[in-house]
Amino acid sequence: QVQLVESGGGSVQAGGSLRLSCAPAQLIYSNYYMAWFRQTPGNEREGVATIFTGGVGNGHTYYSDSVKGRFTISRDNAENRLYLQMNNLKPEDSAIYSCATTAGHLMMAANEALSPHVYHYWGQGTQVTVSS
Repeated sequence: QVQLVESGGGSVQAGGSLRLSCAPAQLIYSNYYMAWFRQTPGNEREGVATIFTGGVGNGHTYYSDSVKGRFTISRDNAENRLYLQMNNLKPEDSAIYSCATTAGHLMMAANEALSPHVYHYWGQGTQVTVSS
């Protein structure tokens, strides 16, 4: 069983920045994805960013079009943490953000890697609120 814990959410004005953190970021599997998803009431989870850990393709990332160029996913192996740096935040970025991991997976195409259906373990989520 993998327990993920997020931190770093909060309230910020439009144009501001936040950095989310998720621990742990290193698992027992040789190949896996870790990702950030977000969800607003009444809507499905949206894959925001994902990063691959493994042999070939290690560190490869995917981003949703809505955050590309503004958000950066990264992993700090020394601190065993996954991060999501969010810059130039917009009110439509307001949501509960959760980190998730697959249970071991080879590299996938973007649409699959950003789908919640391939992820097995989830954190509780952290609220991000962006005011205009």
